[in-house]
Amino acid sequence: MDSLRTLKIARTGYIIIALITCVLGISLLINPVYPIHYLCTALGLIFIADGIIKIIGYFSKDLYCLAFQYDFAFGILLATVGLLILIRGETYSRLLFSILGLILLADALFRIQMSIDAKKFGLNPWWRIFLAAVITGVFGMILVVNPYDGAGYTMVFTGFAFLFDGLLNLCVAIYAVKILDCFSDRLSAK
Repeated sequence: MDSLRTLKIARTGYIIIALITCVLGISLLINPVYPIHYLCTALGLIFIADGIIKIIGYFSKDLYCLAFQYDFAFGILLATVGLLILIRGETYSRLLFSILGLILLADALFRIQMSIDAKKFGLNPWWRIFLAAVITGVFGMILVVNPYDGAGYTMVFTGFAFLFDGLLNLCVAIYAVKILDCFSDRLSAK
């Protein structure tokens, strides 16, 4: 598979997963009384797909080399956690929100670092990625602490966390991944 095609697949995948994550977040905000087995199935599938897209992104050659720099190991982690949630989600249901919080917090921290690198690189919308990452990190931390211990509020916080994580990854795909025709010519020459 050529580099330009891999990059387009990764960027499109990022956008699709980001939109799906936003929809999941909104659905949890609208209906916080969500059956845990449906939530585990949705999360497992989303994490597996997101992990695969992140691994593909890592092996693509984007112009800025910012968006996917931490995605190989994180993609493997996401896919593994997604598989565990799919297979044994209800067994882990007491820990599920803490696990989600840690995953979202890690994603936010990687994106904060990426946004600081983007600022050094001269990308003007770096602050949008930074802001979305900080908000995602705050909600991820709330899920780790889980002050309501499984109450409906935890589902609402989970909804906000996924909504902002989706927006964060949408910002990354839009602002930090560039596909240029002149760049594709340069890649073809290599």
